[in-house]
Amino acid sequence: MSVTSAANEMIAVPPGQVTLSDRRTQRSWTVELAPYRLGAFPITQALYAEITGLRPSAAQGDRLPVEGVSWWDAVRFCNALSLREGHAPAYHLHADGEGGEGIEWDASADGYRLPTEAEWEHACRAGTVGPRYGPLDDIAWYRDNSGERVQNVGGKRPNPWGLHDMLGNVWDWCWDNYDAEVYGDYRVLRGGGWFDKHWSCRASARRRSHPTFQVDDVGFRVARSVTG
Repeated sequence: MSVTSAANEMIAVPPGQVTLSDRRTQRSWTVELAPYRLGAFPITQALYAEITGLRPSAAQGDRLPVEGVSWWDAVRFCNALSLREGHAPAYHLHADGEGGEGIEWDASADGYRLPTEAEWEHACRAGTVGPRYGPLDDIAWYRDNSGERVQNVGGKRPNPWGLHDMLGNVWDWCWDNYDAEVYGDYRVLRGGGWFDKHWSCRASARRRSHPTFQVDDVGFRVARSVTG
């Protein structure tokens, strides 16, 4: 496959439900999900550079997942990719009146966007019920097998729905706030990364980061709503 085609491959994810939980409040809630599409791979450096002209990653390689990208970088990429492919952008960006930026998600748009936390976990589990969709060494790059560096996308076995690197390699930015009451604008990260121990590479594991932070084990993959 070409260095950009991997990032463009989208997998149809069936409808379903997933139960999320908040450790701080001890609250759990179930989310019903309509069908959607999710990138088979994290966004690669080749595609990110093709769309933005930028190569922000600490490690360089066309088939490596892009990392060192903020949440805001990821949402801008989604809009740029949507416009290139003739789709309606999912995000409306605007000044928030305090010198920063605001964002609105147009749920009716057919363009690329970040998955919600519920969409991410539903897709990661792919109908499985355990903490992982297979033996960790077979499906994920993590501290014990990565050589403590990011690896090319697609090098490990996909989950039953054909999604690669859902666990390990780089964490994925999600749309959602982590806990607005305590952490404000901090956004959810899912999946674990190349430097994480095994306990972080689980379908239910959550991490948080400020939407402006750029970290060398954080990337993203894109989703699209099924519209019409």
